[in-house]
Amino acid sequence: MTVVQIGFAAPVSGSWATPDSLITVASRAEELGYHALWTFQRLLSPPDGRWGEAYRSVLDPIAATAFLAAHTSRIRLGIAVVNLPFFAPPLLAKQLATLDVLSAGRIDAGLGIGWSEEEYTAVGADMRGRGKRAEEYLPLLRKFWTDDIIDHDGESFHVPPTRMEPKPIQPGGPPLLLGAAAEPALRRAGTLADGWISSSRAELDLLGASVEVVRDAAAAAGRDPDALRIVCRGSVQVRSDAASRKPLTGTLEQIRGDFADIAAQGVTELFVDLNFDPQIGSPDADPAESLRRAEDALVAFAPDRG
Repeated sequence: MTVVQIGFAAPVSGSWATPDSLITVASRAEELGYHALWTFQRLLSPPDGRWGEAYRSVLDPIAATAFLAAHTSRIRLGIAVVNLPFFAPPLLAKQLATLDVLSAGRIDAGLGIGWSEEEYTAVGADMRGRGKRAEEYLPLLRKFWTDDIIDHDGESFHVPPTRMEPKPIQPGGPPLLLGAAAEPALRRAGTLADGWISSSRAELDLLGASVEVVRDAAAAAGRDPDALRIVCRGSVQVRSDAASRKPLTGTLEQIRGDFADIAAQGVTELFVDLNFDPQIGSPDADPAESLRRAEDALVAFAPDRG
């Protein structure tokens, strides 16, 4: 079985999402040999908090990733995910290309189509037909990164003959990884993207079924399924009293033992994400205690302990 690459989520949600915490976690993750650091996007949250603690206070992922790039030198930097409908294609292409330049070619671009009606309304986007627009959007992003002259006249997007410079450092631009849960979106990941990222709410013991949909779609499109990156967001909750537990909830050792079961479902990368633990990724959490617990997790889950 292929060794799964282990990443770690940067502190971008709640009270511990501070410059000092970002630097501390990034420096330790790089020192301990983690493959990547990851951020995520949440523009708004409802007043009643029904989406959960992790979404109440979240740093912008583009800005946070640029900050991380300035304080690291080797570790890859992933965004999981930004929502395509919230950006005009040339704007997102420019931002991601700039991140790639500033990071010396270390960016992984996780992209989604969003689910919040409130956020769609606030940015003036239309939820109808968003999947079909994404199918035009993804190749258009690559055009901005590869073509000398961009000239696009599509059903949803129109770009007159223009240039975009500088190009990304990575040939062809940052890898495009789609966050998806519904079957049409999973097929889109296999057909058009470089890989797939599971959501924070995914049932981790059922990942294999989603992976199969992604891989089958790639094969049907004449692509190599084995070339796809399959990334699991590991929403970890460290607990000492988790007698009856779900995957990635329990003691540090129990959680570490879950990694092999997740890998066996076809996952090629897993990143540990503490932001979705309500005891950590909340505006009401003690930031010093969150950082202390993150240090324990960083050491316990470090790749060289595998």
